[in-house]
Amino acid sequence: MKNLCKGCGKCCSLFLINLSKSEYESGEYKTMFEEYGVESFSKAKSSGANFLAKKKDGRCIYLKGDKCEIHANRPQVCRDFFCSSKAKKYKGMVEMVEKNNQK
Repeated sequence: MKNLCKGCGKCCSLFLINLSKSEYESGEYKTMFEEYGVESFSKAKSSGANFLAKKKDGRCIYLKGDKCEIHANRPQVCRDFFCSSKAKKYKGMVEMVEKNNQK
């Protein structure tokens, strides 16, 4: 089965998006604690400052409506996850999206 994005935006609302070292260091993405000036990736990772920033409602700052504003250049973790994934490592996340879509 091919993984397809359903375009619901749930994954962008339910999960923290953990940037890799290269993504964090690129400065391309706004992060959770950017205003505090955490510079080194190891310090950022240990304090959770390497997560993509969120809006007050908990949605990713790059989510406009239910569409990703940076889809072509989104972080690798966003490229890897699909709510249709059968991979064991995503089982819990897929279940959360499905549960949230039933509401």
